[in-house]
Amino acid sequence: MTRQLSRADRLIHQFDTVLRTLVPHAAQPSRPSPATDIVDEPMNEAEREHAVGLMRINHTGEVCAQALYQGQGLTAKLADMREQMEQAAQEEIDHLAWCDARLQELHGHTSVLNPVFYAASFGLGAVAGAVGDRVSLGFVAATEEQVGKHLDDHLRQMPAGDRRSRKILEQMREDEAHHERWALEAGGARFPLPVKLGMRLMSKVMTKSVYRI
Repeated sequence: MTRQLSRADRLIHQFDTVLRTLVPHAAQPSRPSPATDIVDEPMNEAEREHAVGLMRINHTGEVCAQALYQGQGLTAKLADMREQMEQAAQEEIDHLAWCDARLQELHGHTSVLNPVFYAASFGLGAVAGAVGDRVSLGFVAATEEQVGKHLDDHLRQMPAGDRRSRKILEQMREDEAHHERWALEAGGARFPLPVKLGMRLMSKVMTKSVYRI
């Protein structure tokens, strides 16, 4: 028989997840990196630095995604919705760990702004979940749509020699598309264009600030 988690259990779990999300190198993936057997081609210093900036953006994006799912899972009204959020959050942990490991390989570092973006995303997720599951799912779908566009752009920008980063981003793109489809099929609201434009503006603030720091 599965033990029913108490409120204290859930808070402890949440705190543990926060630490694994924000402490560098603490996240442990449930799947091996897609880049495991991939070998890079030579890159010059400018290409390496550009790859680092792109992967730092993607890492922070996964911090935001993790916070979003945690906030929504905390306030989602339906139990099966919370389970779906937790499953999606686990896949985002995989992405987080893969990006973190790749930054180490490239001799880069994660963004010092991650706690700020985590707190903001957690708050947005909690509010969306409290409003209702249809809005919460719609927020997931709209967010994943934005993430997918970023990944497509980064795949175009990634230096040709950085084959390992490219393989990671390709798998992330596949997973994010799956999350978007799931959210819409589960009844998520389709957000109007002005809301999506606002989300895109916020996303640009994140990418511009995180690319170097």
